[in-house]
Amino acid sequence: MITVTGSLAFDHIMDFPGLFADHIMPDKIHQINLSFLVNTLKKQRGGTAGNIAYNLALLKNPVAILGIAGPDFSEYGKFLQQAGVDTSQIKISEDSTSSAYIMTDKADNQITAFHPGAMNEAPSLSLDNIKTDLAVISPNNPEAMVKFTKQCQDKSIKYMLDPGMQLPSLSSDDLKNMVKDADILIGNDYEIALLRDKIQETSDKLLENVGILITTLGEKGSTIQTKDQNLQINAGKVIQAVDPTGAGDAYRAGFLTGFLKSLDLKTCGQMGSAAACYAVEKYGTTSHTFTVEGFCKRYKENFGEELKV
Repeated sequence: MITVTGSLAFDHIMDFPGLFADHIMPDKIHQINLSFLVNTLKKQRGGTAGNIAYNLALLKNPVAILGIAGPDFSEYGKFLQQAGVDTSQIKISEDSTSSAYIMTDKADNQITAFHPGAMNEAPSLSLDNIKTDLAVISPNNPEAMVKFTKQCQDKSIKYMLDPGMQLPSLSSDDLKNMVKDADILIGNDYEIALLRDKIQETSDKLLENVGILITTLGEKGSTIQTKDQNLQINAGKVIQAVDPTGAGDAYRAGFLTGFLKSLDLKTCGQMGSAAACYAVEKYGTTSHTFTVEGFCKRYKENFGEELKV
Protein backbone atom coordinates (compact mmCIF):
# COMPACT_ATOMS: atom_id res chain seq x y z
CA MET A 1 0.00 0.00 0.00
CA ILE A 2 1.17 3.51 -0.87
CA THR A 3 -0.15 6.31 1.34
CA VAL A 4 -0.18 9.72 -0.30
CA THR A 5 -0.27 12.81 1.87
CA GLY A 6 -0.72 16.26 0.39
CA SER A 7 -3.31 18.72 -0.80
CA LEU A 8 -6.77 17.96 -2.13
CA ALA A 9 -7.94 20.92 -4.14
CA PHE A 10 -9.96 22.34 -6.97
CA ASP A 11 -7.74 23.82 -9.68
CA HIS A 12 -8.89 26.91 -11.54
CA ILE A 13 -6.71 26.69 -14.65
CA MET A 14 -6.15 29.68 -16.92
CA ASP A 15 -4.17 30.03 -20.15
CA PHE A 16 -2.36 33.27 -20.97
CA PRO A 17 -1.59 33.40 -24.73
CA GLY A 18 1.55 35.52 -24.30
CA LEU A 19 4.72 35.37 -22.20
CA PHE A 20 4.89 36.60 -18.62
CA ALA A 21 8.46 37.77 -19.30
CA ASP A 22 7.22 40.28 -21.89
CA HIS A 23 5.27 42.12 -19.19
CA ILE A 24 7.79 42.14 -16.36
CA MET A 25 10.20 45.07 -16.22
CA PRO A 26 13.44 43.89 -14.57
CA ASP A 27 14.13 47.31 -13.03
CA LYS A 28 10.64 47.39 -11.48
CA ILE A 29 10.42 43.97 -9.83
CA HIS A 30 10.37 45.67 -6.42
CA GLN A 31 6.97 47.11 -7.35
CA ILE A 32 5.02 44.68 -9.54
CA ASN A 33 1.47 45.55 -10.54
CA LEU A 34 0.34 43.31 -13.39
CA SER A 35 -2.89 42.02 -14.87
CA PHE A 36 -3.13 39.29 -17.52
CA LEU A 37 -6.04 38.73 -19.88
CA VAL A 38 -6.54 34.96 -20.07
CA ASN A 39 -8.44 33.13 -22.80
CA THR A 40 -9.59 30.07 -20.82
CA LEU A 41 -10.80 29.37 -17.29
CA LYS A 42 -11.78 25.87 -16.15
CA LYS A 43 -12.36 24.34 -12.72
CA GLN A 44 -10.77 20.91 -12.38
CA ARG A 45 -10.12 18.26 -9.74
CA GLY A 46 -6.59 18.62 -8.38
CA GLY A 47 -4.27 18.86 -5.42
CA THR A 48 -0.99 16.98 -5.17
CA ALA A 49 -2.40 14.05 -3.18
CA GLY A 50 -5.37 13.61 -5.50
CA ASN A 51 -3.25 13.84 -8.64
CA ILE A 52 -0.56 11.39 -7.52
CA ALA A 53 -3.03 8.89 -6.06
CA TYR A 54 -5.21 8.96 -9.20
CA ASN A 55 -2.27 8.07 -11.45
CA LEU A 56 -1.08 5.37 -9.04
CA ALA A 57 -4.57 3.85 -9.16
CA LEU A 58 -4.57 3.88 -12.98
CA LEU A 59 -1.40 1.81 -12.76
CA LYS A 60 -3.22 -0.61 -10.43
CA ASN A 61 -1.25 0.17 -7.29
CA PRO A 62 -2.99 -0.20 -3.91
CA VAL A 63 -3.12 3.45 -2.84
CA ALA A 64 -4.75 5.51 -0.10
CA ILE A 65 -4.91 9.23 0.60
CA LEU A 66 -4.35 10.74 4.04
CA GLY A 67 -5.76 14.22 3.64
CA ILE A 68 -8.47 16.71 4.43
CA ALA A 69 -11.17 18.35 2.33
CA GLY A 70 -14.41 20.26 2.69
CA PRO A 71 -18.10 19.40 2.33
CA ASP A 72 -17.83 20.33 -1.36
CA PHE A 73 -15.52 17.33 -1.94
CA SER A 74 -18.24 14.67 -2.34
CA GLU A 75 -18.18 14.27 -6.14
CA TYR A 76 -14.38 14.42 -6.25
CA GLY A 77 -14.23 11.74 -3.58
CA LYS A 78 -16.53 9.46 -5.59
CA PHE A 79 -14.36 10.01 -8.67
CA LEU A 80 -11.25 8.87 -6.76
CA GLN A 81 -13.05 5.85 -5.33
CA GLN A 82 -14.20 4.76 -8.78
CA ALA A 83 -10.58 5.02 -9.98
CA GLY A 84 -9.49 2.66 -7.20
CA VAL A 85 -8.21 5.05 -4.53
CA ASP A 86 -8.89 4.29 -0.87
CA THR A 87 -10.45 7.51 0.50
CA SER A 88 -11.32 6.22 3.97
CA GLN A 89 -8.53 8.31 5.55
CA ILE A 90 -9.77 11.61 4.06
CA LYS A 91 -11.23 13.78 6.80
CA ILE A 92 -14.09 16.12 5.93
CA SER A 93 -13.84 19.58 7.48
CA GLU A 94 -16.48 22.26 7.84
CA ASP A 95 -14.19 24.57 5.85
CA SER A 96 -14.14 24.51 2.04
CA THR A 97 -11.78 22.33 0.00
CA SER A 98 -8.52 24.04 -0.96
CA SER A 99 -8.42 26.01 -4.21
CA ALA A 100 -5.54 26.64 -6.60
CA TYR A 101 -5.56 29.39 -9.23
CA ILE A 102 -3.04 28.48 -11.92
CA MET A 103 -2.11 30.68 -14.87
CA THR A 104 0.14 29.26 -17.61
CA ASP A 105 1.80 31.24 -20.40
CA LYS A 106 2.65 29.92 -23.87
CA ALA A 107 6.13 28.82 -22.71
CA ASP A 108 4.54 26.71 -19.94
CA ASN A 109 5.68 29.13 -17.22
CA GLN A 110 3.18 29.17 -14.36
CA ILE A 111 2.00 31.57 -11.67
CA THR A 112 -0.12 29.99 -8.93
CA ALA A 113 -2.11 31.30 -5.98
CA PHE A 114 -3.31 28.76 -3.43
CA HIS A 115 -6.05 29.13 -0.81
CA PRO A 116 -5.65 26.37 1.81
CA GLY A 117 -9.18 26.28 3.25
CA ALA A 118 -9.64 22.88 4.93
CA MET A 119 -5.93 22.11 4.51
CA ASN A 120 -5.24 24.38 7.49
CA GLU A 121 -6.45 21.45 9.63
CA ALA A 122 -4.04 18.91 8.10
CA PRO A 123 -1.76 18.87 11.19
CA SER A 124 -4.58 17.08 13.02
CA LEU A 125 -4.01 14.02 10.79
CA SER A 126 -1.53 11.27 11.63
CA LEU A 127 0.33 8.32 10.09
CA ASP A 128 0.70 6.64 13.46
CA ASN A 129 -2.07 4.06 13.03
CA ILE A 130 -1.68 3.53 9.29
CA LYS A 131 0.09 0.49 7.83
CA THR A 132 1.82 1.34 4.59
CA ASP A 133 4.81 0.28 2.49
CA LEU A 134 5.69 3.81 1.41
CA ALA A 135 4.44 7.32 2.11
CA VAL A 136 4.51 10.30 -0.21
CA ILE A 137 5.06 13.62 1.55
CA SER A 138 3.83 16.09 -1.08
CA PRO A 139 2.97 19.81 -0.73
CA ASN A 140 0.53 20.32 2.11
CA ASN A 141 0.21 22.40 5.26
CA PRO A 142 3.90 22.88 6.22
CA GLU A 143 3.34 21.80 9.84
CA ALA A 144 1.67 18.62 8.61
CA MET A 145 4.55 17.90 6.21
CA VAL A 146 7.07 18.16 9.04
CA LYS A 147 4.90 15.94 11.24
CA PHE A 148 4.39 13.22 8.61
CA THR A 149 8.09 13.12 7.78
CA LYS A 150 9.02 12.73 11.45
CA GLN A 151 6.47 9.91 11.79
CA CYS A 152 7.96 8.13 8.77
CA GLN A 153 11.44 8.43 10.25
CA ASP A 154 10.32 7.24 13.69
CA LYS A 155 8.40 4.26 12.25
CA SER A 156 11.02 3.43 9.56
CA ILE A 157 8.48 3.96 6.78
CA LYS A 158 10.02 4.51 3.36
CA TYR A 159 9.07 7.92 2.01
CA MET A 160 9.27 10.13 -1.05
CA LEU A 161 9.82 13.76 -0.08
CA ASP A 162 8.31 16.25 -2.51
CA PRO A 163 8.39 19.70 -0.83
CA GLY A 164 7.62 21.57 -4.06
CA MET A 165 5.58 24.73 -3.71
CA GLN A 166 5.94 24.73 0.07
CA LEU A 167 9.72 25.20 -0.03
CA PRO A 168 9.43 28.94 0.77
CA SER A 169 7.24 28.14 3.80
CA LEU A 170 9.51 25.49 5.32
CA SER A 171 12.44 26.60 7.47
CA SER A 172 15.97 25.55 6.62
CA ASP A 173 16.15 23.50 9.83
CA ASP A 174 12.90 21.69 9.04
CA LEU A 175 14.08 20.96 5.49
CA LYS A 176 17.39 19.57 6.73
CA ASN A 177 15.55 17.21 9.05
CA MET A 178 13.04 16.21 6.36
CA VAL A 179 15.73 15.49 3.75
CA LYS A 180 17.71 13.37 6.19
CA ASP A 181 16.98 9.69 5.51
CA ALA A 182 14.48 10.34 2.67
CA ASP A 183 14.41 7.32 0.38
CA ILE A 184 13.50 9.57 -2.57
CA LEU A 185 13.77 13.36 -2.89
CA ILE A 186 12.05 14.85 -5.94
CA GLY A 187 11.51 18.30 -7.41
CA ASN A 188 11.94 20.25 -10.61
CA ASP A 189 15.24 21.96 -11.33
CA TYR A 190 14.13 25.28 -9.80
CA GLU A 191 12.85 23.57 -6.65
CA ILE A 192 15.99 21.49 -6.15
CA ALA A 193 18.14 24.61 -6.61
CA LEU A 194 16.00 26.51 -4.07
CA LEU A 195 16.23 23.60 -1.63
CA ARG A 196 20.01 23.47 -1.94
CA ASP A 197 20.18 27.21 -1.37
CA LYS A 198 17.98 27.07 1.73
CA ILE A 199 19.90 24.26 3.39
CA GLN A 200 23.28 25.30 1.97
CA GLU A 201 24.15 21.92 0.48
CA THR A 202 25.42 20.80 -2.92
CA SER A 203 23.80 17.97 -4.87
CA ASP A 204 26.68 15.70 -3.80
CA LYS A 205 26.01 16.57 -0.17
CA LEU A 206 22.29 15.91 -0.63
CA LEU A 207 23.12 12.43 -1.88
CA GLU A 208 24.80 11.69 1.45
CA ASN A 209 21.38 12.09 3.10
CA VAL A 210 18.91 10.71 0.56
CA GLY A 211 18.76 7.44 -1.33
CA ILE A 212 17.61 8.81 -4.69
CA LEU A 213 17.54 12.40 -5.96
CA ILE A 214 15.21 13.06 -8.89
CA THR A 215 15.24 16.37 -10.75
CA THR A 216 12.50 16.81 -13.34
CA LEU A 217 13.31 19.00 -16.34
CA GLY A 218 10.03 19.32 -18.23
CA GLU A 219 10.41 18.58 -21.94
CA LYS A 220 14.10 17.81 -21.33
CA GLY A 221 13.20 14.77 -19.24
CA SER A 222 14.72 14.19 -15.81
CA THR A 223 17.87 13.20 -13.98
CA ILE A 224 18.04 10.43 -11.39
CA GLN A 225 21.03 10.40 -9.07
CA THR A 226 22.31 8.11 -6.35
CA LYS A 227 25.73 7.82 -4.78
CA ASP A 228 26.63 5.38 -7.56
CA GLN A 229 24.56 6.48 -10.57
CA ASN A 230 23.77 9.59 -12.57
CA LEU A 231 21.06 8.83 -15.12
CA GLN A 232 19.60 11.12 -17.78
CA ILE A 233 16.02 10.11 -18.57
CA ASN A 234 14.39 11.25 -21.81
CA ALA A 235 10.94 12.79 -21.82
CA GLY A 236 8.14 10.83 -23.42
CA LYS A 237 6.72 11.83 -26.80
CA VAL A 238 3.57 13.90 -26.42
CA ILE A 239 0.93 13.62 -29.15
CA GLN A 240 -0.30 17.16 -28.51
CA ALA A 241 0.68 19.32 -25.55
CA VAL A 242 -2.47 20.86 -24.08
CA ASP A 243 -1.69 21.69 -20.43
CA PRO A 244 1.46 20.90 -18.40
CA THR A 245 -0.35 21.09 -15.04
CA GLY A 246 -0.15 17.74 -13.25
CA ALA A 247 2.62 16.24 -15.39
CA GLY A 248 5.01 16.14 -12.44
CA ASP A 249 2.48 14.34 -10.27
CA ALA A 250 1.91 11.75 -13.01
CA TYR A 251 5.70 11.31 -13.28
CA ARG A 252 5.87 10.57 -9.55
CA ALA A 253 3.21 7.89 -9.88
CA GLY A 254 4.95 6.25 -12.83
CA PHE A 255 8.31 6.25 -11.06
CA LEU A 256 6.89 4.86 -7.81
CA THR A 257 5.10 2.05 -9.66
CA GLY A 258 8.42 0.79 -10.97
CA PHE A 259 10.27 1.49 -7.73
CA LEU A 260 7.89 -0.63 -5.63
CA LYS A 261 8.25 -3.46 -8.15
CA SER A 262 12.06 -3.25 -7.68
CA LEU A 263 12.68 -2.31 -11.33
CA ASP A 264 15.94 -0.59 -12.23
CA LEU A 265 16.02 3.19 -11.85
CA LYS A 266 16.25 3.89 -15.57
CA THR A 267 13.05 1.94 -16.17
CA CYS A 268 11.37 3.71 -13.23
CA GLY A 269 12.28 7.10 -14.67
CA GLN A 270 11.06 6.15 -18.12
CA MET A 271 7.78 4.99 -16.58
CA GLY A 272 7.52 8.43 -15.02
CA SER A 273 8.11 10.07 -18.39
CA ALA A 274 5.46 7.91 -20.05
CA ALA A 275 2.88 8.68 -17.35
CA ALA A 276 3.55 12.42 -17.60
CA CYS A 277 2.59 12.39 -21.30
CA TYR A 278 -1.00 11.48 -20.51
CA ALA A 279 -1.39 14.46 -18.16
CA VAL A 280 0.14 16.94 -20.65
CA GLU A 281 -2.28 15.83 -23.38
CA LYS A 282 -5.40 16.76 -21.40
CA TYR A 283 -6.64 19.95 -19.80
CA GLY A 284 -6.47 19.51 -16.04
CA THR A 285 -4.59 17.11 -13.80
CA THR A 286 -6.98 14.14 -13.60
CA SER A 287 -8.82 14.42 -16.93
CA HIS A 288 -6.77 11.71 -18.62
CA THR A 289 -7.13 7.96 -18.33
CA PHE A 290 -5.26 4.89 -19.55
CA THR A 291 -5.07 1.15 -19.06
CA VAL A 292 -1.99 -0.74 -17.90
CA GLU A 293 -1.91 -2.48 -21.29
CA GLY A 294 -2.03 0.87 -23.10
CA PHE A 295 0.65 2.27 -20.80
CA CYS A 296 3.01 -0.64 -21.52
CA LYS A 297 2.42 -0.21 -25.26
CA ARG A 298 3.21 3.49 -25.06
CA TYR A 299 6.31 2.77 -23.00
CA LYS A 300 7.62 0.44 -25.71
CA GLU A 301 6.83 2.99 -28.44
CA ASN A 302 8.83 5.62 -26.56
CA PHE A 303 11.77 3.63 -25.25
CA GLY A 304 11.94 0.52 -27.44
CA GLU A 305 11.74 -1.85 -24.50
CA GLU A 306 9.14 -4.30 -23.25
CA LEU A 307 7.55 -3.38 -19.93
CA LYS A 308 5.62 -5.77 -17.71
CA VAL A 309 3.96 -4.30 -14.60
